[in-house]
Amino acid sequence: MKGRLIALDHLGGAEAAALLVDGRLDDLLIDSDRPRPGTIYRAIADRPVKGQGGMFLRTPEGPAFLRQVRGISPGQSLLVQVTGYAEPGKALPVTGRILFKSRHAIVTPGAPGLNVSRGIRDEAQRDTLLEIAHEAMAGDGPAGKTGLILRSSCAEAEAETIAEDIGAMMALAIAVMGDAGGAVPEKLTEGDGPHALAWRDWTVPAQVVTTTGCFAEQGVLDLIEELRAPQARLAGGAGMWVEPTRALVAVDVNTGGDTSPSAGLKANLAAAKDLPRQLRLRGLGGQVTVDFAPMPKKERPGVEAALRAALRTDGVETTLVGWTPLGHYELQRKRDRVDLREVLR
Repeated sequence: MKGRLIALDHLGGAEAAALLVDGRLDDLLIDSDRPRPGTIYRAIADRPVKGQGGMFLRTPEGPAFLRQVRGISPGQSLLVQVTGYAEPGKALPVTGRILFKSRHAIVTPGAPGLNVSRGIRDEAQRDTLLEIAHEAMAGDGPAGKTGLILRSSCAEAEAETIAEDIGAMMALAIAVMGDAGGAVPEKLTEGDGPHALAWRDWTVPAQVVTTTGCFAEQGVLDLIEELRAPQARLAGGAGMWVEPTRALVAVDVNTGGDTSPSAGLKANLAAAKDLPRQLRLRGLGGQVTVDFAPMPKKERPGVEAALRAALRTDGVETTLVGWTPLGHYELQRKRDRVDLREVLR
């Protein structure tokens, strides 16, 4: 199967979306009964955490934790947005920097300014988009303190569609930001589910299938079933084992039957290119430690460059920490996907 295909269905009773590129599963979104990233609460400050520069908050769906707080007192109400899924037994991770994101526009209360995605390089088109934004934003926003980012999908969109998207996000932002006061925790908006996220973020042209049972018809179920095993096959018979533990995600790269002098480098390059995809399909985040196959130290920069290149199109916030004294590579990854193990039990 050539080309891109988006399948919208359900998995284990939960809403799910799959993106296939040339027949290979490239991305997978699955809903859960936990608070979705993007959900906005009016929360109540509870107690500060000494030494961590953060504060626990009360929300209608349990405790949340806000980092780097200043000038917030217990009992104070404030707006926060869920940034990812909490680890078992831990508080919801939230931020005070609220974003209203849609397919073409991101509205940024408290961060004024109009910006166009760097992915749009044509200067004439950028000027046209800024004109659309200025007109759509005219008179909106609390005290002119609301900003706007035009996403790369605007390059292929009609002016009217972009303006409508901006207007809808601005209206939502004004309504939500005006509801910050109150002594009771409240959910103000729900984060987007998998189908809405697929429309919002998978903007490259693709065939879209929405019929019930399309996961089975398009072979998505078989591709998901393969993710039960920790092994991910790589080119040339090499393999990569992705195994989550309580503390971290351990990744081991093996050359397989290849014993040539360049076997380690070839396996490591293949693993670096495929690692972001494997992590997002499996819904894994947090600390990730990669034990690459043996190779000379002089080849490490090339492997790290391949990993950086793969992460540019990944979409999940990831920090590359670097090499350890034992020769492992560490990274920190945002938990913004449902752990696939929860669904495949």
